[in-house]
Amino acid sequence: MSSQQAINLRHGQLSDLPELQQLFRDTIHAVCQSDYEEAQLKVWAAGAENTTRWHSMLTQQYVMVALINDSIVGFGTLDKGKYIDMFYVHKDYQNQGIASKLYQALEKEALRQGQTRLTADVSKTARPFFEKRGFTVVAEQTVVRQGVALTNFKMEKFLLEM
Repeated sequence: MSSQQAINLRHGQLSDLPELQQLFRDTIHAVCQSDYEEAQLKVWAAGAENTTRWHSMLTQQYVMVALINDSIVGFGTLDKGKYIDMFYVHKDYQNQGIASKLYQALEKEALRQGQTRLTADVSKTARPFFEKRGFTVVAEQTVVRQGVALTNFKMEKFLLEM
């Protein structure tokens, strides 16, 4: 794999659904395993099975998909112009600038919509990425799914007009 492949962005579409769900599952299990226990990863990744939620995310949110050679390597979603709902980069494409490019597109859209603040519920794994982009932790949260507690962080960033 070359060190710098062209990363293209486009809007997500319903036909991306199976690929996005697989990327979500694979990323959680591979990338987040040093921050969460197996039972936590399993219930988190099971969120991919909620097809109704995924369908509404793809039809009601601003969804950006990152591609390299026509393969989806990451995606990010912006709900109501101000909440980063989902944000994942394929396990085999970490640290290649994909997340940065996706994030820039989401922030640009938030500014285009006149937002002054972005929020996100961020995993332990993703927290350093968001902190590097100016987000601060508002609160540590515990989410319980199927009886399993997961820690994440409510984070926010105040946006400045460019």
